Amino acid sequence: METRTSKVSIVGAGAVGSTLAYAGLMRGFARTVALYDINKAKVEAEALDLAQGIQFMPEATVLGSNEVEVVEGSDVVVITAGAKQQPGQSRMELAGATISLMDKVLPPLLKAAPDAIYILVTNPVDVVTFAALKKSGMDPAQMFGSGTALDTSRLRHQIAAECDVAVGNVHAYIAGEHGDSEVALWSSATIGGQPLTEWRGRDGEVVMTAEVCERIHHDVMRSAYTIIEGKGATNYAVGAAGARIVEAVLGDQRRIMPVSTLIDYPGVGEVCMSLPAVIGRNGIEHHATTPMDAAEKAALEASARSIRETAEQFGVA
Repeated sequence: METRTSKVSIVGAGAVGSTLAYAGLMRGFARTVALYDINKAKVEAEALDLAQGIQFMPEATVLGSNEVEVVEGSDVVVITAGAKQQPGQSRMELAGATISLMDKVLPPLLKAAPDAIYILVTNPVDVVTFAALKKSGMDPAQMFGSGTALDTSRLRHQIAAECDVAVGNVHAYIAGEHGDSEVALWSSATIGGQPLTEWRGRDGEVVMTAEVCERIHHDVMRSAYTIIEGKGATNYAVGAAGARIVEAVLGDQRRIMPVSTLIDYPGVGEVCMSLPAVIGRNGIEHHATTPMDAAEKAALEASARSIRETAEQFGVA
C-alpha cells in the first residue's frame, strides 16, 4: 500500500513563487513540491536549481513543468502568478489583468487538483480572491488569499525595532485590504501581554505614542512601494509568509493569521478582506474575534467598501 505524503504545488515560477518554494523547502513544509508555469525553460530551471540544494534541506522531491498535470494530487495549491506591479502602481490597478489570468488558470487547476486547499498570493489579493471564489464556486474555507499576513509581519518588525524587543513578543495585526486602506489594530496590540500603547522603554517613557504609531503604519503601507522602487519586486518576506500559511494548513496548526477570506460585511455586502483567522487542515477553521475601537471599526468598514467598489468595477461583485 502506497504511503500518502504531502504535496504542495506553486503556480508561477517568478520571484514570489520560486522564493516561496525555497522558503518552504528550507522549512520542510512538504515531501513533494511542484512548480507550474507556462514558461517551460524557466520553471524547469527553477525546479532543478531547488532540487540540487536538497542535500542541505529536509528531504523532498522537486518537480517543475509547464503541464498542469504536475499539480495532480496536491494537498495545497498556491497561486502566485499575476501581473507584475510596476513602480508607483497601486495593487488595485493590477486587478483587471490578474482577474483575466485567473479565468484562464483556475479551471484546469481545479480539474487537476479538486480537493486541494487553494491559497492566492497575487495582487490585488482581496479582489482577485473574491473573483476566484465567485468564478470557481469553491468553498470559501478552502480558497483564501494571503491577505495582510505580510503587512502584519512588517508591522511587528517595525514595532519590535522601535520598542527594542524580539519580534516574537509582539502581537499586533493589520486588517482589511492588503493595500492602501489597510487598518492597524492598535487597540488590541500587545508586547508580552502588556497593551502596546503602555509599553515603556529603558528610560521609562511610553514608546508607542500616537505619532510613532502613525509613522510606523505609514512605513508599513509604503514598504512594498519602497522595495519595488529599489529592486523591482518583493519576494523574500511574502515568500516566507506564504510558506508559513501552507505550514499552518498541512500541519493542522490552528495558527491565527490575518488572511483574506469571504465575509458578508454589515452594510457593505460580500467582500474578501483580512481578519485574524484560525488556519488548519481544512483551511479556514473559523475567525478570531479581535477587539477594535470605534476608529478602527470605521476604518475597517471604509476598507471593505474600497475593496467592494473595485470588485464591482470589474464585474465580480
